[in-house]
This record gives sequence, C-alpha cells and structure tokens, in this order.
Amino acid sequence: MRKIKVLEIIDKTFLGGGQKNLLSLVKNLDKKKFDISVCSNPKGNLVKEVERKNIPHFPVSMSKRFSRKPVKNIKALIERENFDIVHTHGGVAGFYGRWAARKFEQTAVVHTLHGVHYLYYRNFFLKHLYVCLERFFSRFTDAVIFVSKSDQKKGKKFKLASKEKIKLIENGIDYSLFQNKSLGRNIKGEIKKGLVIGTVARLHRQKNIPLLLKAGAKIRKSYPGIEIWVVGGGPLERKLQELSRNLGTNDTVCFLGERTDAPELMARFDLFVLPSLWEGLPYVLLEAAALKKPVIGTNIDGIREIIENDKTGILVSPKNPDELVGAAIRLLNNRLFAEKLGLNLCKKVCEKYSISLTINKIQKLYIQLFRQIERSST
Repeated sequence: MRKIKVLEIIDKTFLGGGQKNLLSLVKNLDKKKFDISVCSNPKGNLVKEVERKNIPHFPVSMSKRFSRKPVKNIKALIERENFDIVHTHGGVAGFYGRWAARKFEQTAVVHTLHGVHYLYYRNFFLKHLYVCLERFFSRFTDAVIFVSKSDQKKGKKFKLASKEKIKLIENGIDYSLFQNKSLGRNIKGEIKKGLVIGTVARLHRQKNIPLLLKAGAKIRKSYPGIEIWVVGGGPLERKLQELSRNLGTNDTVCFLGERTDAPELMARFDLFVLPSLWEGLPYVLLEAAALKKPVIGTNIDGIREIIENDKTGILVSPKNPDELVGAAIRLLNNRLFAEKLGLNLCKKVCEKYSISLTINKIQKLYIQLFRQIERSST
C-alpha cells in the first residue's frame, strides 16, 4: 500500500488542546504509512512547532466571519496536492475544510470536535444554527470524532451525525515528555517565591477564570505568600486583569500570557486548577496528570471522566468560589494527601489516555477510509 496523503486543518494557531492534539498526530503518525501536511492560519506558535518538526505547512486565513476565499484556497490545495484524507479540527476549520472537500470523491473527510462548544452558547439562535450546520456538513463527512464519552453522547442526542459515522477517540499524550526531572528549573523571568496555584487555559468564558481569581483572593488570607499563575492568552485578558485589580490581588495573580514552555511552568505548580464551565476531554488536565500534580477541577462533563473525587483529584462547583477555596486549603494543609491524589491521577491517565492508544485508533480509521475509497474507485 502506498503512503496515504493526509491534510490536517485547524484555524487558530495558539497552543490550545485542539492544536496540541493535532501536533501529537503529525509527530506520531507512522511516517512509513502516512504523508502528513498541516493547513492553518499563517502565523502563531502552532505554525512554529509544525515547521520545527519539518512538516509541510500551507497557510490559509480562516475566521468566523464568512468568506468564500478560504474555501477556494483549500479546494485548490486539495486538488493540487491530491490528498487522500482531509481531517478538520474544530468548528471554523470544519466549516471551510469540509465545504472545500465535499466534491472530491477520492478524498475521505474526517472531522474532530474538540468539545462541542456551541451547545453552551447563550444565544439560542446561534446554538441552533451551529447544530444545523453540523448536521448538514456531516453528510459530507466520513467520520466524526468526539474526544470524550460525554461529548459522544451529546453528538448522538443532538443527531450531529449518523450513528455509524460517530467515533470515540479520546485524547492521549506522550507521558515520557513529562518525566524530565529538570522541568521547572529553566524558566526565565519568573521566580517562585512561595506556594503556587496555577492554571493553563485560553482566557475565554469557557475556562471560567474569575472563579479562580475570586477564590485566590480568599486563599491568600490563609496563605499570605500564595501566588496564582494564569498561563494563557485570549479575548478576556484585559477584563480578567481588571477583575484582579478590583479584588486587590495584583501582588498575588501573575498573568503570564500564552507560552510555549507551559509544561515548565506547570512543573512549578503546587496545585493545578481547571475551573471550566464546559470541556471535551481537557488536554491540559492530562499534562497536569503526567506531572503528578494534585488537581482541582470543576464538576462537569469531560473533567468528571478523568477526575474521581477524593481519589484522583477534587471536584468543585463551577459557580461557588468557596468550594474551590476549601479544596485548595485542604490540599495545601495536607501535602501527603495532595501527593497521593497526584500519583493516583498519573497512574490512571497514563494507562487510559496514552498517545499510543490515540494514534492506533486514528491510523486504523485513516487506513479503513482509504481502503474504502480505493474499493469504490475500482
């Protein structure tokens, strides 16, 4: 069998969960079987990582504002390069990429939803519109991947694709990358003065960072030297900085922006907090687990699949800062218990969410679809 030509498409180029998932695919897919390329917006940390791995990158500007130009450019790219499989990641890339690929009969189309975000839109019309769009584009999609069991259930409930097209392929990471004992020693510009509670997240409504900031203002009453590290950028950065000022926590909260050395920073955390309102299967939580960090997460779908309360972490309400305060102080007061939770979480996640499991499932899917195309053409 000849090499299968695969084009991975994603729009945004910050290093979020979907982008890290894509990078893990292009790095770990069997190069003897697959010829992999990436298409995304032109600039950003994702592009730098792709180029550093010597993976062909095709820049196409994509945004939520409707335009025919991305469709035209992606269509021309597929036609010129003769891709066997087009794999889109997330809503915007899924819209443009699947529209462009829909009339190429010799190209299989795969789409991954890294969280079904539009189901949480507050605007009912927009929510319904995106559900209808997903149903429509699933007609031109050979497989629709969900990254968590809870999202898979939602996909079936809202009939986002036919049952035979819906696939469950959970996120996985390479845990060997997090076993370096020197992690956390090479950070430039930050000095850990005391205990650190941290999160790594896109500064977006989904990630619910105000919960952590409000809790941090109370935690420091018990631990005056505590530091809150917020790693990530996004549209709410200024508002969150203003909230921190209003809470009087300027000397406690450090906004560190989007970083390519996030694992280095996470290695310095004493507690990792994921205060999200909704999630698919949070990639960053797997990274925290690989670092054996005690984790506090909100009691929501996606996080519940990884965290079992009081066994592999602590679950709290996404709307009650006092619950987060109580959980944090409990772990800071009992470091042996906190360490036990981190070790238990690492063991569970290393067994269930390894990159090898994810890659094996993706490769089998790609080969299956490729063979279907070959049979249909003979």
